[in-house]
Amino acid sequence: MDSGQNNYEPIEIHLVDSTESPEFALLTRSLTRSLIIGLDAEWKPLRSQQSQFPTVSLLQLACQLGPRLSPDPVESEESAELTESVVFLLDLSSIPLSAIWELLRDVLISPDVLKLGFKFKQDLIYLSSTFCTRKCELRFDRVDPYMDITSLYNYLQHKQHGKKLPKENKSLATICKEILGISLSKELQCSDWSHRPLTEEQRTYAARDAHCLLEIFNAFQAKVSQEENSCNNISGMHPSNVDLGLKEILEKPDIVNKVIRNNFSEALDIVRATAASQYSQHIGERVVSRMSCINTMLMEESLLKIVRKYGEKILLKESDKTPKTSRRKGKRRSTVAVVCREKQLENIGDWEGPPPWDLSLGGDGSPKFLCDVMVEGLAKHLRCVGIDAAIPHSKRPESRELIDQASKEKRVLLTRDAKLLRHQYLIKNNVYRVKSLLKNEQLLEVIEMFKLKISEDQLMTRCTKCNGRFIHKPLSMEEAVEAAKGFQKIPDCLFDKNLEFWQCMDCNQLYWEGTQYHNAVQKFIDVCKLN
Repeated sequence: MDSGQNNYEPIEIHLVDSTESPEFALLTRSLTRSLIIGLDAEWKPLRSQQSQFPTVSLLQLACQLGPRLSPDPVESEESAELTESVVFLLDLSSIPLSAIWELLRDVLISPDVLKLGFKFKQDLIYLSSTFCTRKCELRFDRVDPYMDITSLYNYLQHKQHGKKLPKENKSLATICKEILGISLSKELQCSDWSHRPLTEEQRTYAARDAHCLLEIFNAFQAKVSQEENSCNNISGMHPSNVDLGLKEILEKPDIVNKVIRNNFSEALDIVRATAASQYSQHIGERVVSRMSCINTMLMEESLLKIVRKYGEKILLKESDKTPKTSRRKGKRRSTVAVVCREKQLENIGDWEGPPPWDLSLGGDGSPKFLCDVMVEGLAKHLRCVGIDAAIPHSKRPESRELIDQASKEKRVLLTRDAKLLRHQYLIKNNVYRVKSLLKNEQLLEVIEMFKLKISEDQLMTRCTKCNGRFIHKPLSMEEAVEAAKGFQKIPDCLFDKNLEFWQCMDCNQLYWEGTQYHNAVQKFIDVCKLN
């Protein structure tokens, strides 16, 4: 059922797996027009601390392009206002790294291209190590100019609340949700990125992770431009104040502030002009000092101002070239003990045996489930097919909290964390480790393992937001409008349609049988292979 939630718009994605491919030619052309590039990398996650860095399998470049360069003045004028964005996925397991090192190096240090990232220093360390160890013997040591999305988020939070807030370690998904209103799924973050071919879901996930950096920066740039326009609109000293004496001026604090502010602004302009001249000279020296394989466009003035004021750089030190082993306080465990423990976790069997739940508790003969944070997306899928599926009360629950909640609410705990299985005895074996990575496959796995009976009349009978049941009697348009007052906005386009509305008994969220509802019903009919 529709509830008015935002979705991510489709984006143009190109997989580059050969330097002889048309996609690689398109990449090199696009880099000459790129004003801003969002950077991200993917690698196969390591199960335990190792003595080497993980190997980067995929490098994402989300390019925000400037106007096309054309010899035709008419075409140039028509395309001057056009901006595009495109995402390239560089398959580093297929491309000879020595053939693309110079191209990537020039992009990372080009003074005319702003690079964006989310805590990208770690990615750069792994990327540099990958190039060095794969018979390339070439490293990356810096990214300049660079801006971190976390810094942009903190700036926007400060402007929104009007005071300096403590810096928070927010995830990229949380930042996307707060700034763009877009839900960024992270379920494929820990998938095997070294396996080929990449699935369509992996490609989309990787592209969105990089492209959202451009969207967040655009929101930041719009805020900065808005503030600059506000400052420029501030009027100077009023003409009536010109003939005032020094005594009268000093007695009026607002006039004193204007005088000081105006003089300070003039001085600041002089300093900035001098700095800009030195900066331009420095850029010229850098460009001349190297033979770049790409000719990028000059950075436009508005973007250059932002880079001067908020830009930073990533510089790798010699100490960044070797992995750091974690140092934990307390007694060290021997290497043999760690290896044995890992093998024990691998050999722990998944849930087996007779149903460990009381059939009368789950309703309709089905168990009730608790999905931990690693399979939180599975909870929504289970709700969509009518199964009672809760999520943890806290965002980062400890193992004991999960076990207590599952025990108190008499639920079967679903997880992908093998370490949770060691606590099986605490909740009478009501723990099942999900093997699949994708939500559709996870749903089918749970249905098959627990012999769940899914029928078409069960679909979309639970609130996907809170897991609550819908009120049995549908609401009319008038009743829905009254119920939504001060709580939820009903789109105007629905008023001319004869629709029935459904309301969750727990959170009062309103739903209606719109296009999203019918698409969802058809999706789960296909996934569950219902007649």
